Amino acid sequence: MNNIPAEKIGIVAVSRDCFPMTLSVSRRQAVVKAYREKYGDIYECPVCIENETDMRKALADIREAGCNALVVYLGNFGPETPETLLIKEFEGPAMVVAAAEETGNNLIDGRGDAYCGVLNCSYNLRLRNLKAYIPEYPVGTAEDCADMIHDFAPIARAILGLRNLKIISFGPRPMDFMACNAPIKQLFNLGVEIQENSELDLFEAFNKHAGDERIAAVAADMATELGEGNKKPEILNKLAQYEITLLDWIEANKGSREYVALANKCWPAFQTQFGFVPCYVNSRLTKRGIPVSCEVDIYGALSEYIGTVISQDAVTLLDINNSVPADLYEAEIKGKYGSYTLKDTFMGFHCGNTPSNKLAFCEMKFQRIMARTLPEEVTQGTLEGDIAAGDITFYRLQSTSDAKLRAYIAQGEVLPVATRSFGAIGVFAIPEMGRFYRHVLIEKNYPHHGAVAFGHFGKTLYEVFKYIGVEVGEINFNQPKGMMYPTENPFA
Repeated sequence: MNNIPAEKIGIVAVSRDCFPMTLSVSRRQAVVKAYREKYGDIYECPVCIENETDMRKALADIREAGCNALVVYLGNFGPETPETLLIKEFEGPAMVVAAAEETGNNLIDGRGDAYCGVLNCSYNLRLRNLKAYIPEYPVGTAEDCADMIHDFAPIARAILGLRNLKIISFGPRPMDFMACNAPIKQLFNLGVEIQENSELDLFEAFNKHAGDERIAAVAADMATELGEGNKKPEILNKLAQYEITLLDWIEANKGSREYVALANKCWPAFQTQFGFVPCYVNSRLTKRGIPVSCEVDIYGALSEYIGTVISQDAVTLLDINNSVPADLYEAEIKGKYGSYTLKDTFMGFHCGNTPSNKLAFCEMKFQRIMARTLPEEVTQGTLEGDIAAGDITFYRLQSTSDAKLRAYIAQGEVLPVATRSFGAIGVFAIPEMGRFYRHVLIEKNYPHHGAVAFGHFGKTLYEVFKYIGVEVGEINFNQPKGMMYPTENPFA
């Protein structure tokens, strides 16, 4: 995937002038050693900061080294002004972590008081309106700190990605489809750029790619990917032409930004004018790390991109779509996969935009819903199959209608249960989904689209959402039994 940033983390130790600098330096060296042994390289800044002059030297050093993410390491109490000024002037994502005391046999000259220093550091960060990632328990041994820095890496990637992201959209939302409407103000607050285009612009660009010499090779690649699932070979050339059109548009229009996500209109006029549906092409770009959301869902594309950067893997965007029938639950789920109740299950679906490597099986088919009102021949191009079983995180970052950021995160799994249905679809199980559906998704007015990352990434997503400014009370999750939602009826 070349559409996501690579983080280069630099660690800088700080030392209060009335504490031994050697203590902070030796502890920094131990953290670096532990990190390199377990996770790989990290840049170790040789400058230990005692004052603002040191801060400038350290800042110049990590910039010259090409670091784009910063760890401020309190090997002892630490100087609160220089250490927070470093975070301010570095400007990239930063974390604060601190040394635990090593032994009860050396608590005089060997005591660093970093446990205390983190309090002053956090206070000064707030005074200066600065943000930094501070782990749940930010004080630890060298090995503990190495683990915490490793947890910071995907958070740093997400922040770097958002600050260099452009979302390109085509077309207004389909008529009578206000669900994915959201103001774009919060995109700019996050540092994300947006380029909104007409679907007529896209149609013109597509037509200009007729006869493109690259079409045959892309169509052949599609046929290879589909294998025996290539049930519509006659449509591949058009799909290849469309894929090339999108990729060329990205290269010509990303401008000063390094990374791109797309939010495209896909019905109803798309089918009659282009002569196909774009679902399979959307899946192929998403598989490559370029998320493409359906139905001009701009915050859906944003959510997908965050998950792509964190997981370094393909994601998908699904409708939180239909309930699992009771007879299917009784026959194939109850008692077989833990203690999931019927209300813990639902089906996540979209017409065919999920990448092939996230499906248990796949076939190229037609868009059945659109074919109910349009000629079937113009609805070819979906990638259908049951979503592969495994852990997932269902999540979304959303702007409310009055331009406030809100998010939800729910971890669960896709069950290895045949859906007996159509589209790209899976049987999802999330603990206490019924209550989450009512008191978060409905109560908080979320749209029906949710992003899906393949694995459990709730811990990282939560920290990313905090870092970018979502208020903690607006980061919702599927609360366990016994933990009531504010709107939940205690007598129900």
